[in-house]
Amino acid sequence: MSDIASYIDHTLLKQDAPREDILTAVEEAKKYRFKSVCVNPVWVPLVSAELAGSGVLTCSVIGFPFGATLTSVKAFEAAQAIEAGADEIDMVIDIAAAKRGDEAALVEDIRAVAGAVHDGGAILKVIIETAMLDDEQKVLACRAAVAAGADFVKTSTGFGGGGATVEDVRLMRRTVGPEIGVKASGGVRSLADAEAMIAAGATRLGASSGVAIVEGAESSSAY
Repeated sequence: MSDIASYIDHTLLKQDAPREDILTAVEEAKKYRFKSVCVNPVWVPLVSAELAGSGVLTCSVIGFPFGATLTSVKAFEAAQAIEAGADEIDMVIDIAAAKRGDEAALVEDIRAVAGAVHDGGAILKVIIETAMLDDEQKVLACRAAVAAGADFVKTSTGFGGGGATVEDVRLMRRTVGPEIGVKASGGVRSLADAEAMIAAGATRLGASSGVAIVEGAESSSAY
């Protein structure tokens, strides 16, 4: 836990977030050495430029937050975000396909985006929106992400009525095995939350409360 900042995608995805808040998030990420700053695509050029040379990555979201976008549009959006400076892409699956058990449709959707992302030299995380799925559907979505070549599976958008749970992270880790990343996102607000998610198998944390998490870790290590 001594380097917990390296797990955190410092996240600001409010649709009305002003430029000043985006720049504050960038400065916080540089100060605390977060893994990335995760923003909506419109902010990628600014964030990428501001983070240049810092070692902090630029992350953006695709098909967000509903996932109900044509596959071709998701792939195009991902390619455009990478061209603008994104190092990592978090895409939302076709949630309706997961709910009806259509694994082939999920694989096709994710694979198209994975191709665009990897062609651009970036990393793909696949948001399965766990709060909307039962366990069987979560497993199906995770299997599809692995089959399609994703680098991570991710719990939540934070906009879908629920966030990460320890139980979901454990289930996702069991399903994808040790080679694929698992990102816990939504409701990770404290050091205790972060530690619980990592213990359950998360290798990345999506949080808007990254500063509080890191400052909690620094405070704990002082005693």
